[in-house]
Amino acid sequence: MKVILVNGSSNQKGCTNESLSIVEKQLQDLGISTEIFHLGSSPIGDCIGCGGCRSTGRCVFKNDPVDRFITLIEQGVDGLIFATPVYYAHASGRLLSFMDRLFYSAGSLLRYKPVSSIAVARRAGTTAAIDDINKYFLLNRMPIVSSCYWNEIHGVAPEQVHQDEEGVCILKTLATNMAWLLKCIDVASKNGVNLPLESQKTMTNFIR
Repeated sequence: MKVILVNGSSNQKGCTNESLSIVEKQLQDLGISTEIFHLGSSPIGDCIGCGGCRSTGRCVFKNDPVDRFITLIEQGVDGLIFATPVYYAHASGRLLSFMDRLFYSAGSLLRYKPVSSIAVARRAGTTAAIDDINKYFLLNRMPIVSSCYWNEIHGVAPEQVHQDEEGVCILKTLATNMAWLLKCIDVASKNGVNLPLESQKTMTNFIR
């Protein structure tokens, strides 16, 4: 079983990465394979609503983090965690642009996979950032893995992250719950419990 942890910060070795490292170690201790995927510091283009991905399952923009991530998903993944630094009380713009294009083009590859979000801040804005990210999961039939509090941790420098003892406990609990759910799903699939049958969704609007 494998979990991919997405670092939504432009800083590869900052507080967001340090927070993911806490989760990663706990997952590995519980027998789960992991990989941290860093979005990088180069600009990430936003979705332009062209619809090109509908026929290919790939965004029309190539050779960028979205394209590389879809290839990684195709190789096999069981769970995902998306982590963001908090700027103006929301998730990083680069992460949201990444997720817009990822979920539009390859959302079907992520469906029913356990998932969670983490927000890292100096002080506040974490719950708003978590809400930003969780909306993607709610629209894509993905079981959201919880912890013992909101999945938030605090610090300005990486070493400060570990001083937030409650935050560290929250992230370790999140990892433990993720590992538990993945193992439950594995047992279920080996005993004939299949994924839910998807009902046909009727698209409506409010224009008469």
